[in-house]
Amino acid sequence: MESLARFVIRHRLFVVLGWLVLMVAGGSVAGTVTDRLTFDFSLPGQPGYEAEEQLIATFGASTADTLVPVLTVPEGSTVTERAADVAGVYDAVRAALPQARVVDLASTGDARFVTDDGRSTFALVQAPLPQGFGPGIETQLQPVFEQAAAAAGLDTGLTSYVLLAAGGETEGPSVLVETLFGAVGALAVLLFVFASFLALVPLLIAAVSILTTFLLVLGLTYLTDVSFVVQFLIALVGLGVAIDYSLLLVSRWREERAHGHTNDEAVVIAARTAGHAVLASGVTVAISLLALIVVPVPFLRSMGLGGMLIPLVSVAVVLTLLPALLSKIGPRVDWPRIRHDAVAARGWTAWARLIVRRRWVAAGVALVVLGLVIAPVFGLKIGQANTGSLARSGPSFDALQTLEAGGVGSGVLTPIALLVPDDQARTAADAAAGVDGVRMAVPGGSRNGTTVVDVVPEQETVDSASNQVVDDVRTAVEGATGGEVGVAGTGAIVQDYFRAVYDNFPYVLALIALITFVLLVRTFRSVLLPVKAVLLNLVSLAAVFGAVTFFWQEGHGSDALFGVSPTGAITFWLPVIIFAFLFGLSMDYEVFILARMREEYDDTGSTSAAVVTGLGRTGRLVTSAALILFFSFAALASSPGVDIKVLGTALGVGILIDATLVRALLVPALVSLFGKWNWWLPAGLARVLRVEPSPLRDERPVPVPAEERPFAQA
Repeated sequence: MESLARFVIRHRLFVVLGWLVLMVAGGSVAGTVTDRLTFDFSLPGQPGYEAEEQLIATFGASTADTLVPVLTVPEGSTVTERAADVAGVYDAVRAALPQARVVDLASTGDARFVTDDGRSTFALVQAPLPQGFGPGIETQLQPVFEQAAAAAGLDTGLTSYVLLAAGGETEGPSVLVETLFGAVGALAVLLFVFASFLALVPLLIAAVSILTTFLLVLGLTYLTDVSFVVQFLIALVGLGVAIDYSLLLVSRWREERAHGHTNDEAVVIAARTAGHAVLASGVTVAISLLALIVVPVPFLRSMGLGGMLIPLVSVAVVLTLLPALLSKIGPRVDWPRIRHDAVAARGWTAWARLIVRRRWVAAGVALVVLGLVIAPVFGLKIGQANTGSLARSGPSFDALQTLEAGGVGSGVLTPIALLVPDDQARTAADAAAGVDGVRMAVPGGSRNGTTVVDVVPEQETVDSASNQVVDDVRTAVEGATGGEVGVAGTGAIVQDYFRAVYDNFPYVLALIALITFVLLVRTFRSVLLPVKAVLLNLVSLAAVFGAVTFFWQEGHGSDALFGVSPTGAITFWLPVIIFAFLFGLSMDYEVFILARMREEYDDTGSTSAAVVTGLGRTGRLVTSAALILFFSFAALASSPGVDIKVLGTALGVGILIDATLVRALLVPALVSLFGKWNWWLPAGLARVLRVEPSPLRDERPVPVPAEERPFAQA
């Protein structure tokens, strides 16, 4: 690391120009990158996905979002009396949308398409798989449907899961606006930390990192599909990570200058010490994201590949461009230097001493509070948000209310599609109709010897709790027909994701934990500290999921802050993404703090002195870094759509929990409790990992310098 820093200082002009070229190139292609990102949620090899593909190939329609057009006859009449007019309206929809599959009262003769009061009826309309998040077939269906209904004197309504999810909030802040919001919050924190124009330097580093990452992602899109979510992660996570790493390096540079070193020597020392922590942290974040490739879901794999680039590019920029800038202009922009770094922060030093003196109390308080936050996680449900959390007003909501008032449950939005041979269609429909929780089952069309049977459950099948009816239907129909049956629909896809993601999740967890352990053993030259770091990260993540369950799934506060009712479940892809990012990002703080503690212990031989000085030197940095990331994720939470809001709040709250309860309280308390065992690395393991061993040695009491004592008397 030291040789790299000296090389950069000698060739700083070329380093700066090189990164400038990459930044400009990245900025010029950012729009192209966004256009090349995909909306692919495929699940190759999973039964629900394969059945869905068969449905699309045979009938040209998908269950991705079933539109439900609702007709209501005037008071004093019934659907039965106006059957011809009702059939005419749906026939007009068929004629206008030949690519769609329309199943209704007239095509099936099933009276359960009519509400209990006899005045409303609905159809199931499925169209080809939509591309992206733009307007779907509803823009073609609605005018035709409304015109035909108006001519017949009938009232209309149109609803679907996706229309309800839009909830009137069809657009939100752009990626640029969100990034600028996060940048303003970051600048405020940096001004507090540095109290000089030096606060602008980390923002410059973040800009270079983000735009360069976009350039690399462009190349990645030519090799594999990359999810649209990556653009948000690059902009906002990249902003937070790059600034965090810059903050650590710049603070150490200021500290060394305050100790009397020349500017270039201060740069070299900062790169050797803080730069080592930055490298370890960045590689840990990257590996935790790369581990997503273990999950056989293209959407998540692409996020792992794209997300991996964010910390790696940030590390590269911080370890090369930042030393070059500090060497050339650092002292000039570090003005007016209201805050000085010659000694550790008094407040954090006093806090560290209190924890050392009351280590058992500190550890107990942290564990009790974390336990309370973790408790709700045992009620976590995986799936999709229920319809009650999507929209509470608007035409789509009104249409669903009309159906529910007439005894038709929300399951109409998530029908199950069964694919059976033509000669088994009636048997399959009768078997499915007899399952508890099913409103009706009707043959919905036949082509090339295959019939699709549309099964409408009473309640929506969107999570692990409500999906039992899908299994019950599959079991009943396969038992009645004597063979395997293709089962498609929202419930089947949720089950696919659950199998593909969570059946493989233990492997992801084991891979991340193992690689993280090895990296941290090399970084800290310790066996115990890496084990503690991995376990505390898991505790911290459990607390995040507990908070998400309490706030979003159960709705304690989501309505007040975001106007969103309890979701009832957390969307199936969110827990894996939250885990991958928070496991890596929270490790930043562990590395920042423990790397400094290790350095101080090597100098003093005292665990207590290492905790006091280490936390005194890094406490303000960690909390400032957490605030910066919090602002970035708060910007992400302003995006439209419940899922992105859940992601933003989970990451933001997770960072705050980790930086306060875990890293600023529990970590120093445990390090103080473990004493000399923190620093033990046996010679055999050290040889395998090619690092210097760290034998056990007795603690040496080291007096704290008077100038670092809070409230020291002159």
